Amino acid sequence: MADFFQFEADFVESLRCIPLQVRLKLDTCGVKLKLQDWLKFTQDERQTFVTQPCTTTVEAEIYRQQLQQLVSNRSGSPAAELPIEPHPAWTDSSIVPPAVAVKAEEFGVTLTVEKWATLTPLQRFALIKLSRSSHENSNFLPALQEFQLV
Repeated sequence: MADFFQFEADFVESLRCIPLQVRLKLDTCGVKLKLQDWLKFTQDERQTFVTQPCTTTVEAEIYRQQLQQLVSNRSGSPAAELPIEPHPAWTDSSIVPPAVAVKAEEFGVTLTVEKWATLTPLQRFALIKLSRSSHENSNFLPALQEFQLV
């Protein structure tokens, strides 16, 4: 089952942007997929990468191989690879990443460890990604609201 966030609703039907659940899978399997490559996939291919599991080491390797094959077929070369975090921050419910805490404070929200621990790994991943200075951050507040942190 696909888990989309309400703040992604404007592009979920068309999958014209890479949803956060796919971004989580990309980080899990170590692939840096560009939006321009994602947009070369058919709607069915995009949907496959949304629903295909990528939680175990074996699933992540299969996901990576299939994704890289499709990118190579469409673009002529594979996507860049990323190092895979052995202990990614979104899996640790006991520590609020400083960048997330600082970003939440900008909206008057104190994100305690207790609140952080109530979030799913996908929700924690979303807040980590949305708090990065390189991200446009327009969905950080909607995410806080959706996750009932405001």
